[in-house]
Amino acid sequence: MFDIGVNLTSSQFSRDHDEVVARALAAGVNGMLLTGTNLAESQQAQKLASRYSGCWSTAGVHPHDGSSWTPAVAEAIYTLAGEPQVVAIGECGLDFNRNFSTPHEQEVAFSAQLALAAELSMPVFLHCRDAHDRFLTLLKPWLEKIPGAVLHCFTGSRSEVQECLDLGLFIGITGWVCDERRGLELRELLPAIPAERLLLENRCALSAAARPQAETGLAA
Repeated sequence: MFDIGVNLTSSQFSRDHDEVVARALAAGVNGMLLTGTNLAESQQAQKLASRYSGCWSTAGVHPHDGSSWTPAVAEAIYTLAGEPQVVAIGECGLDFNRNFSTPHEQEVAFSAQLALAAELSMPVFLHCRDAHDRFLTLLKPWLEKIPGAVLHCFTGSRSEVQECLDLGLFIGITGWVCDERRGLELRELLPAIPAERLLLENRCALSAAARPQAETGLAA
């Protein structure tokens, strides 16, 4: 099993990287993609990926950190993307839910990273929350120039997932689908996602652990 969303750079793991990776391997995870959400974390993710067999990383700037995008950061991400462990640009996209960076700052950073991915012929690791229409407007012109794209941690609607699938995106699903209450809509749309386009992610340490429920066989 391959986990496409591991936040191993989280401070919660700062003292036990070896143990976290060992537990994942023992649980049957044979590959992990370590997520970079800003320049410093992208650099750290690459270093961690170089330390552990079966680990790769992304390099990019999350929309929350869109205000940090500068020519210097762009150059550093470009350089980092040349490392063999770095296999995708991101996490990048739009998040209009809390707007830690302004929508304009997010759009500038997102568009620049799409251009970078096209220049380097690298796939993109995408984030979208409460910004579906604008997100696709910016993404669509680049899809023919980018070798692949995954929209991670999908929590949108059936119509939104279908639109993403029609554009050729892969869909990342987290433990959110196991939430008895909040994950109901996501569970119901799972059959609409072809198995070959469905990717799994733990999203540790940002998502709470899940426990199976006897009544449903799901988790909470």
